[in-house]
Amino acid sequence: MLMTFNQQCLIAIGGNMPSAVGGPAETLRAALDMLRREGADVVASSGLYSTPCFPAGVGPDYVNGAAVLDFAGGARDVLALLHRVEAAFGRERVRRWGQRTLDLDLIAVGNQVLPDPETFAIWHDLAPEVQTTAAPDQLILPHPRMQDRAFVLVPLADVAPEWVHPVLGKSVRQMLEALPQSDRDAVVLL
Repeated sequence: MLMTFNQQCLIAIGGNMPSAVGGPAETLRAALDMLRREGADVVASSGLYSTPCFPAGVGPDYVNGAAVLDFAGGARDVLALLHRVEAAFGRERVRRWGQRTLDLDLIAVGNQVLPDPETFAIWHDLAPEVQTTAAPDQLILPHPRMQDRAFVLVPLADVAPEWVHPVLGKSVRQMLEALPQSDRDAVVLL
């Protein structure tokens, strides 16, 4: 008999375009409800934040948040669930870092490093100018850019401030405090 166990998953949620249910904030709330209906236990969800468009100039500003899920299944199962929910709200993967109705990013699953520490290091250390065009063809966990993004860390600090990055050895709170104050100030609670 195959045993399954629940895993704590950290996700970032965001959007900057309306969906069939309304504007970005309504879409994010509806997406969390759908995750619950699809079998994820939403243990905690952050407030919603207005954040500057990333990268600058590719569309309207975003509404971002974060959530902690408890989910029975592996990292790829969680990712598949996130992609199904995105599709249900009209997400189309046309352009990297483009406008979107809904973006559900798997940030971490417990203390897993996937697919392995060496591959994680390659994507973590990727030069900024290459990041806009290069995309991995496999799941990389923890998210290799999380420590650089206030729009991820500010809401994540609402729900998992003490989670420790298994490679960097820093908590969410410590990674957030390491960012420039101007980046943190740009993430504003709605």
